[in-house]
Amino acid sequence: MLSFSILGALEVHTRTGQVDIPGDLQRTLLQVLLVSEGQAVSGETLVEEMWGESTPDNQVNALQAHISRMRRRLKSLEPDRHTSRLTVHPSGYRLAVDESEIDAAQFLGKVHRAEGIVATRPAEAVGLLRSALSMWRGPVFGPLPGGSVCRLASALYDEHRLRASELLFDAELSAGRHASILAELRDAHISNPLRERFCEQLMIALYRSGRQTDALDTYRHMWKRLSEEIGVLPSPSLRSVEHAILSHDPSLTLTSAPTLCRSA
Repeated sequence: MLSFSILGALEVHTRTGQVDIPGDLQRTLLQVLLVSEGQAVSGETLVEEMWGESTPDNQVNALQAHISRMRRRLKSLEPDRHTSRLTVHPSGYRLAVDESEIDAAQFLGKVHRAEGIVATRPAEAVGLLRSALSMWRGPVFGPLPGGSVCRLASALYDEHRLRASELLFDAELSAGRHASILAELRDAHISNPLRERFCEQLMIALYRSGRQTDALDTYRHMWKRLSEEIGVLPSPSLRSVEHAILSHDPSLTLTSAPTLCRSA
């Protein structure tokens, strides 16, 4: 049985440990097939992803050579497997991978389960989300980002990662752990300065920690950044948090957490 990791540089594991997929073209080929989630990928797409503008003269033969090489490599790693993982179809090439065999699918599954319980069982959701986020080893595909298909998939997984972080902070706030996550929240806000949800969560955590002035300063800096960099005003949601802090709204207290610490 093989397992594949793409939340970071591509890794392939067998029961005995990590194995190498040599060559950038072979690694790119495998990456495209993995992010296609079991759907067939056309030969034209594979050629574009693998070679970009440096397409070989005989691209059909070149692609076939790499397909055959990949098929042999996968077979050598699973000698007891009766059918090839890599098959050809009328619409292209398909890699058979179960959700349990790829880290990205496992990550999304944990996040989805956490979404269903974050409002009612926040402590349990925290465990799921921290486990999910710990699966990330770096940027998707690491130093070999691939072509447009791989880059689009990478951007999508990155968005899911940020969403998981937002859910994590919602759960931590609902569990009353505002003081313990202040450093994490500040890092998330600094790393994603235009993402308003992190700003809201940081403001709430600061306010609950007895730091109303810092919470309002955070809002003012966010307002200035939004205005100067993209020419927009803070969202109604962010403005409502500022108003609640100014008025000491009871909805900011832990017992009324669902009002403002919602999962969007």
